[in-house]
Amino acid sequence: MDDRNPSDGDLLRRMMAGDEEAFTALYRRRQGGVYRFALQMSGSPPIAEEVTQEVFMTLIREGANYDPSRGTLAAYLYGIARNHVLRSLERERLETASEIPEQPSGAEDALGTLTRTQSIESVRAAVLGLPAHYREVVVLCELHEMDYAEAAAALGCALGTVRSRLHRARELLAERLRPVREANRAGAKVCPARCLT
Repeated sequence: MDDRNPSDGDLLRRMMAGDEEAFTALYRRRQGGVYRFALQMSGSPPIAEEVTQEVFMTLIREGANYDPSRGTLAAYLYGIARNHVLRSLERERLETASEIPEQPSGAEDALGTLTRTQSIESVRAAVLGLPAHYREVVVLCELHEMDYAEAAAALGCALGTVRSRLHRARELLAERLRPVREANRAGAKVCPARCLT
């Protein structure tokens, strides 16, 4: 074992034996990814913070349940995060069931959609608008660059399921982002004349 750069498994074993420094090292190594995953799944910084805390509390309590033959420790942590995010989203959905979510209007300013920030927000909204089982494969495979096997381990499903969900999620995203692309193209054609006035 290399003490200068111990593996996640080594840190977990030392953590389970009571080594607080091992927990701190593991937390520092993995908390950013867990937080980003929770944020990208929920769209809510408070939920992401709560989920990140819960993931590491669960690891402290139930770290002995980790089975390296089923996947990496990172995938195990994402799996825990996934369960907490889904529970949080369900609680939030039940609390706001009577409210009608505000839909973006179709008459957006074409020039405004050209800005990078709005394009990023459109993509973020499209990802957040996906059903959870599609959103999680996009977040893991596209945003966190996990391979299919690691994503399957995190989600507790078959490799083929990850592939098919990712394929369908990409189709849904393309459909949802088509109006944005068309507005960007229309704005790009109009912009030079308008920008000169």
